[in-house]
Amino acid sequence: MVVITISGTPGSGKSTVAKILEKKLGLKYVYSGMIFRQLAKEYKMNLEKFGKYCEQNSEIDKKLDSRQKEILEKGDVILEGRLAGWIAYKNDIPSLKVAIDTDLETRARRIVNREKGSIKLRKKEIIERERSEELRYKNYYKINLKDKSIYDIIIDSKDKTPEEIADIIINDIN
Repeated sequence: MVVITISGTPGSGKSTVAKILEKKLGLKYVYSGMIFRQLAKEYKMNLEKFGKYCEQNSEIDKKLDSRQKEILEKGDVILEGRLAGWIAYKNDIPSLKVAIDTDLETRARRIVNREKGSIKLRKKEIIERERSEELRYKNYYKINLKDKSIYDIIIDSKDKTPEEIADIIINDIN
C-alpha cells in the first residue's frame, strides 16, 4: 500500500507535482483544496471570506479532516493539501510525507500565470490566506505550519521542474 502526502504553500507547485505522480505511479489523486473550495461555494463565500469564517467555525475543518483521514487509511493514494502530512502524522498513518515550498515572488508569479491578475495582488492574497490558515491551524490543531520536522522530503521548487520534483519523490519510494 502506497500513501503519499504532498503539502505546501499556495503556488509552490504541489498540485502539478501530484498530478505527475498520479500518472507515473497510477495512484488515485485527491486534492483537499477542492473540497474546501466546494464548501466555500456552498456557503456562497469567496476563499478569503470562507477562510475567515473557518477561523470561527471549526466544523468545516472537522469535515475536511474526517474525509482526508478516511482517504489516507484506504491507501494507494496521493493526498495533496496543506495539512495532508500532518493528518497522516497525527493519525499514525504510514506514508511518505512531502513538503514543497518556494519564495513568495515565485509563488505569486505562478498564480498570476495560472489565474491572471497582478503579482502585487496575488502576493497580498497569498499573505492573507497564509495568515488565516496559520491562525486556524495553530488554534484548532496546535500545529505550526512552519515546522517541517514531520516531513520525509522537503523540496524548494524554485529551480526545479515539476518533473524533477516528481522524480525525486519516486526515487525515494523505490
